[in-house]
Amino acid sequence: MLTDKRSGSEPGTGFDESQDSDEPAFEWMRGDARVGRHAAPPAGGRGGADGQAAAGADGLDAPGSERIEPSPTGMLNARPPEEDVQRRSAERDAAARAKPIAPRVLQVLMAALFPFLILIAAVRIVASPLFLWAEYHRPGFPGDGYGFSADDRLTYASYAVDYLANLSSSRYLGDLVFSNGDRLFTSGEVSHMADVKLVVLSAYGAGALVLLFFILAFFGLRKARGAFGRGLFAGSLVTVGLIAALTVLAFLGWEQFFTEFHRIFFADGTWTFRLEDTLIRLFPGQFWMDAAVTVGVLVLLTSVLVSIFCWPTPKRRASRAGAPVVPEGAES
Repeated sequence: MLTDKRSGSEPGTGFDESQDSDEPAFEWMRGDARVGRHAAPPAGGRGGADGQAAAGADGLDAPGSERIEPSPTGMLNARPPEEDVQRRSAERDAAARAKPIAPRVLQVLMAALFPFLILIAAVRIVASPLFLWAEYHRPGFPGDGYGFSADDRLTYASYAVDYLANLSSSRYLGDLVFSNGDRLFTSGEVSHMADVKLVVLSAYGAGALVLLFFILAFFGLRKARGAFGRGLFAGSLVTVGLIAALTVLAFLGWEQFFTEFHRIFFADGTWTFRLEDTLIRLFPGQFWMDAAVTVGVLVLLTSVLVSIFCWPTPKRRASRAGAPVVPEGAES
C-alpha cells in the first residue's frame, strides 16, 4: 500500500495533523501578541525558555509586561520643528499682506490715461460756440483787418466748429459762399479742415473708450477699498506734471511749440495759409494762444480738484484699511 512520504498516511486520507501546532500561519494573525498581551506557549510543546525566547523574537518584553505599538496615525500629531512653524507662519502673513496684482495694474492704467481723458474733455469745451462768443467779444481780441465783424466771425466760425463734431462731408464747408458768390473757404482750407476733423473725431472716440475704461475700473475696484481713488489721485499728479512741462515749452517758444504740434498730425504745407484766407481771419494766432491757455487751465483745475478729493489723508487711509477712525481730541 502506498503511503504519503510527508505524513506517513495513506493516500486519500489527508495530511497528518498530529505534528501541526495552533500557532497562526501569518504574523498578522497574532492579534493577542500585537496588542501587548503575552501569548501562551504554542501547543507544539514549546514552553519555558523556548517560549520566552520566541516571545522575545516577536518583539515582546518579558512575560506579564505590556507594549503598546504606535498608532498608524500617531505621526499626524507630531509637531514639526519650530523653524518650519515660524517659516510657514511668516509666509502666511506675507501672503495676507500682499496686494493682488490686478488692482495695481488698473491703477497704473488709470494714472496713465487720466491726463488724456481730461485733455479731451477740455478740448471739447473749447471747441464750442460758447468759447467762440467769449473769445470774439472779450476786450483786447484783435479785429479782422479785411472787414469781418464780431458777428460775422461768430457765424462763420460756428460752421467750422460744428463741422468738426458732425458726420457731414467736406461739402459742409465747401459749399459755403459769401453774398457776392465767392466761396467762404478755399479748397486748401477745406482739405485742412477735413484733416483736422479726422484727428478730432479720432480723439473723441479714444476719449469715449477711455471713459468706458474708467467706468469699468470703478466697478472692478469696488472690493479693493480706496483703490479707485488712489488711481485718480496718481492720475491727477501725472496730469499736473505734464501741464507744467507743456507750459514751460510753450512759454519758451510759442511759435516753435505751435509748429511742432501741427507737424505731429499734419503734413507740411497743408496747414499754412495767407493772412487774407478765411481760416486765418477767423482764427488768428491770438485765438490759438487763448485756446491753449483755456485748455491748460481747465485741465489743471480739474486735476487739482481731483487730487484734493482723493488725497490719501490719515483718516481716509485708516478708513480704507478698515481700522476704526478716532475723532480728533478723543482720548484713547
